[in-house]
Parts: sequence; structure tokens; C-alpha cells
Amino acid sequence: MNLSDVIGLVGTALILGTYALTVAGRADPKRAPALAGNAAGASLILASLWHDWNLSAAIVEGAWAVIALLGLIRLAIRR
Repeated sequence: MNLSDVIGLVGTALILGTYALTVAGRADPKRAPALAGNAAGASLILASLWHDWNLSAAIVEGAWAVIALLGLIRLAIRR
């Protein structure tokens, strides 16, 4: 296992953990903690793809990160 794998696994854990908390009703998907977990997780997975490039995975993770970041920006603007 190399550093890229570790970065990708941390990102995966963040996304899955955020999803589990959301499904369990412990996190609101429209609030900053869940959005930040998704943005960070997707960004880490995307970073790990630079080592072993996969275009379809990069598109999914890039979109996931952008959508979460737009949600965070929307929250910031409302404050």
C-alpha cells in the first residue's frame, strides 16, 4: 500500500462515514459538517487518482466535491 492508497482510503472513510451519519439521522445533509465531510472525502479520493488515473472515477469524485463545495458556499452566503 502506498501513500496514494492511504489518501484514497481516508477519503472513502469520510464519505461513507458521512453517509452513514446522514442515513442514521445524525447528520443533516444540508448542513456544513455533512457537506464538508463529502467535499473533503471526494477531494482526497480525487487526489489519490493522480497516482492510478481512472477517468470515470475522477468525474464522479470531482462532481461530488464541486456539489458539496457549492452547498458550503450557499451556506456561507446565507450567513
